[in-house]
Amino acid sequence: MDLSSDFYENRKLENLVENQTSYTLNNAALHIFETHEQAERVLLQFDKPVLASMIRGKKIMHLRDLQSFNFLPGESLILPSNEMMCIDFPEAHMNNPTRCLAMAISEDKISKVLEHMNEYMPKADEAEWSLMDYNFHFTNDIGIYQILQRLIFLFTEDHPSKDLFVDNMLEELIIRILQTNSRKIYTNESFKLSSNNRLAFIVEYIRSNLQNPLSVKSLSKKACMSESNFYRVFKNELGISPTDFINNERIKLAVSLLQNPDKSIKEIYQECGFESRSYFNRVFKRRKKIAPGDYQSRLNVRV
Repeated sequence: MDLSSDFYENRKLENLVENQTSYTLNNAALHIFETHEQAERVLLQFDKPVLASMIRGKKIMHLRDLQSFNFLPGESLILPSNEMMCIDFPEAHMNNPTRCLAMAISEDKISKVLEHMNEYMPKADEAEWSLMDYNFHFTNDIGIYQILQRLIFLFTEDHPSKDLFVDNMLEELIIRILQTNSRKIYTNESFKLSSNNRLAFIVEYIRSNLQNPLSVKSLSKKACMSESNFYRVFKNELGISPTDFINNERIKLAVSLLQNPDKSIKEIYQECGFESRSYFNRVFKRRKKIAPGDYQSRLNVRV
C-alpha cells in the first residue's frame, strides 16, 4: 500500500518508535504508525475493534492465547476492543521505517452493518453474522487491498464529504472481512462443523471430491436447497461463488502435486478434476500468474 502525498506533507515526526499520525471521522479513526529504530516489547491498545494492516517492514506480534508471529506487508489483523498488543520491531531503521495502519471502527457502525447482513445476506441454517471476538490474522485479497488503499486516500484528503465516502467504504470492508473469516473457518474446520452446518458439509464434500465432477446443481441437491438459494447463500457467506471456490481448492491441490517432478501435467489436471488441460492452464495461470508447466519446471530447477 502507498501513503498519500497529503500524509507526508502534514505528518510530524516526533517519536522514533510508533510515531502516530491520526485522522478521526464520525465512525472511524485511521492511525498511521511509523517506527524508525529497532525496539522490543512496545505495548499498544485501542478501546474499539481495530483492523491493523502492515504497509512496510516487519513486526513480531505477541498476543494473548496465540503464538508469536511475523506481521508482514500485505497482511492484516482484526483485534477486539481493549486487546493489548506487544510488538517487536526487529528491522526498523531511520532510512527504512516500519509502517502500519490501524483502523479503529465504532461498534455502532459494525452493529449496523451486521444488522444489514443478517437481513439481506442471511447465512445458512439460520445462523447470524457477528463480529469475531478473537485475533484474526489473514492475507489481504485484492478487494480488501484496494479498499484499504482507497481509505488511506479518503482519510488524508481534504474533502467536505469524506465522512460519507468513508462510511460507504467501511461497510464494504466489514462485509469482505467477515466473508474472509467465514471462508477460513469453513476451510480449516469443515470436517468438525459438517455434521450440523450445511455449508460446512458442502465445503468438506468439495474438498474430498475434487477429482470428481462438481456442479452448483449437484451441490445444491446435497445441501437440500434450490440452486438459486444455494448459490446466493454460498456467495454471501464465503464472498466467492461455488465455482470459484472449487477452482481455488483444485489449484491448491495442483500446486501440491506439481511438487512431484515425476507427475505429468495430464495426470495432475485429471487428479484435480479439470476436464481439459486448456481450462486447467487458464485457471492456474489466472491465480498463480504462471503456467503450471513453467511452475513445475521452476520447482525442479530449485531442487
